[in-house]
Amino acid sequence: FLDYASYVILERAVPEALDGLKPVQRRILHAMREMEDGRFHKVANIIGQTMQFHPHGDASIGDALVQLGQKDLLVETQGNWGNILTGDSAAAPRYIEARLSKFALEVMFNPKITHWKLSYDGRKREPVILPAKFPLLLAIGVEGIAVGLASKILPHNFVEILDAAIALLEEREYALYPDFPTGGYVDVTRYSEGMRGGRVRLRARIQQLDKKTLVIREIPFYTTTGALIDTILAANEKGKIRIRKIDDNTAEQVEILIHLAPNVSPDQTIDALYAFTDCEMSVSPNTCVIHNGKPQFLGVNELLRLSVDQTVELLGRELEIRMEELREQWHFQSLERIFIENRIYRKIEKSVTWEEVIDTIDKGLQPFTGKLERAVTRDDIIRLTEIRIKRISRYDIDRAADQILKIEEEMQVVQTKLDHLIDHAIEWYTGLREKYGKGRERKAEIRNFENIEASMVAAATQKLYVNREEGFAGTGLRKDEYVCDCSDIDDIIAFRSDGTYV
Repeated sequence: FLDYASYVILERAVPEALDGLKPVQRRILHAMREMEDGRFHKVANIIGQTMQFHPHGDASIGDALVQLGQKDLLVETQGNWGNILTGDSAAAPRYIEARLSKFALEVMFNPKITHWKLSYDGRKREPVILPAKFPLLLAIGVEGIAVGLASKILPHNFVEILDAAIALLEEREYALYPDFPTGGYVDVTRYSEGMRGGRVRLRARIQQLDKKTLVIREIPFYTTTGALIDTILAANEKGKIRIRKIDDNTAEQVEILIHLAPNVSPDQTIDALYAFTDCEMSVSPNTCVIHNGKPQFLGVNELLRLSVDQTVELLGRELEIRMEELREQWHFQSLERIFIENRIYRKIEKSVTWEEVIDTIDKGLQPFTGKLERAVTRDDIIRLTEIRIKRISRYDIDRAADQILKIEEEMQVVQTKLDHLIDHAIEWYTGLREKYGKGRERKAEIRNFENIEASMVAAATQKLYVNREEGFAGTGLRKDEYVCDCSDIDDIIAFRSDGTYV
């Protein structure tokens, strides 16, 4: 059982802290990167490709891909991908299409710095984790139920995450609070960095259209329009609120019209909707992630710090790899220039064997090797012998000098970035915000909610009667003395003539 529990925790339900992905999501993105050609692919094909890495059937892969597509960050979609507002499911995989977004291609992949492992059948290789240069886990959120523990990380605002990352690098104070694509209001007073024991309250955005009509335009993230209407109708049946009818006009935007019964206060009904229906919900976050090969409970600030540290390290490694590539380019361009300018290729005409050719070129280069950054290898000489005559005859000394100069300039830029790595990371985050931040402003408004007392806002749909002789009070004694209108959750206090009360 312990083996099974470990497997579900590490390989199925809980996301990795550094790239923010569960194994199925990572395998989907890796399969999509292998297929990437700039065009949309049928989701059925993506699922088939992913099954080379994920041995758990097409349904689980399809569901995970639809969820990624609905987040609207890593995957661009085409077709009917369902609706998070109404809870409508996506069309069948053969009808819908997807491709990686430009953002995903920029921040999630780099084969040169990816650690690889063999897939389950040993035929392919897949990434251990993706080299993500962005706190993805905080942006898309996650829910997962493992064995013995669960993970629930709330989504945060894209722009605010980048601002917080920049503030962290600049050693300034920052605060990260959840944001939800469905909008509404959120009370983060007890968020406590998303740790266990924290709590977030969500509310629908309810407005008064006129004296007889309320309209809901934004709903809590963890419900749908259909489920929300069901809770309103249930509260109406129980007499908690008094409404005449509900119209659901939701399409791209939420629009639920609530028509009130005569002589009902709209303000009191709004409070009652928050008290008795899913117009107000309470969510308990639980930031459980896999870090260093085991589950850990980390706050959102700690997750951000881990991601930022990894981003700085990855940016540094990318710059070092680029510097190495530039050095190689500079070395060979310089070597080629020496080889052609000094007509060393002419000296090999008298060489009979291949080894003589190599030796002749080596001796010819020796007077000039002091200008190079590293020693000339046999592989370098072999590459020189592969230069075509056509290229030698058209060789332009000035153009070659310009190319070498451009390489030297780029090397200088890369070295400056390496020397000021934190500044380079701040530039990287700022660039992401400018490039992809438009249209990703905060949707859920942060507010402090006042506590609504249910007994104060429940609709007075009952009548209270009293029988003083027999000592009974209640809503069913219709033949006895009428006291007042009340709701079925009101408290009754009865004073006796001797001053005691019940």
